[in-house]
Amino acid sequence: MRIVAALGGNALLKREEPLTAHNQRENVKIAVRALAPLAREHSLIITHGNGPQVGLLALTAATYAGAGSFTLDVLGAQSEGMIGYMIEQELGNTLPDDMPLATILTQVEVDPADPAFQDPTKPIGPQYSQKEAERLAREHGWTMGPDNGRYRRLVPSPKPKRILEIKAVERLVECGVTVICVGGGGIPTMPTPGGALVGVEAVIDKDYASALLAKSLRVDIFLMLTDAVAVWEDWGASDSRAIRRASPEALEPLRFATGSMGPKVEAACDFVTATGGRAGIGALEDAAAIIEGQAGTLVSAGSEAIEYWPSLFYSR
Repeated sequence: MRIVAALGGNALLKREEPLTAHNQRENVKIAVRALAPLAREHSLIITHGNGPQVGLLALTAATYAGAGSFTLDVLGAQSEGMIGYMIEQELGNTLPDDMPLATILTQVEVDPADPAFQDPTKPIGPQYSQKEAERLAREHGWTMGPDNGRYRRLVPSPKPKRILEIKAVERLVECGVTVICVGGGGIPTMPTPGGALVGVEAVIDKDYASALLAKSLRVDIFLMLTDAVAVWEDWGASDSRAIRRASPEALEPLRFATGSMGPKVEAACDFVTATGGRAGIGALEDAAAIIEGQAGTLVSAGSEAIEYWPSLFYSR
């Protein structure tokens, strides 16, 4: 079976956890324990978020005079290499020596006319107090927005149109390589009027980019692994329920948080509708169980009604 597994930024770095290399490494080791069994049994392609990491790199770059040339596309490439390196190394320490691995720096084309450039919504970097956020907004011209009672930097998040290295990824997958790619949604690029590619000051949502990858590779199942155990209907309400199975049509009338679960549900529905495959959303440690329908939320074609987990299975 061919699987795309997308690791959420918060699955690799816990919320409010210090943004240190040690913490990143320890969380990657946890991720590898969940992913290694999939790599042994299936053809696995791994993607990952980079919101906390790219934001920290941007903050670091801004402290140096003349560092303005380090735009978000360059910092995205840096974070893609950094996180990919850690995942590849820890997987290599776990899997048999004869299982090949590769990390691909991946460029993703976006539309210059995408309305997202006029409405920054993607949170990156660490959380700040309101006072800190106001200072950073003044000093760097950043857009800041609320995030779970604190504030984070907001940047444009255009939709992905095309993965430029898709043929290289496909060739590697066909040769049995476990590939790490489209990190952080990929490096955002756009064509100039003359046809040359240039980088873009943006961060592409990794769930949308991973769905595009999953469709392009014609995978059997698309997993989005995060710090939430499942998709919840009416999250925050006293009667909210964890969804076990649903079709894109059944999920369409529901509304989910735009900054967290909303993109995941939309990406899952897009993949299932386009391919007829299955998409799973849930906790990183439940990766194998999600595939078997024993944990998380599975989105697939044909379900007429939403099936919920018993309240004793996922209780809040």
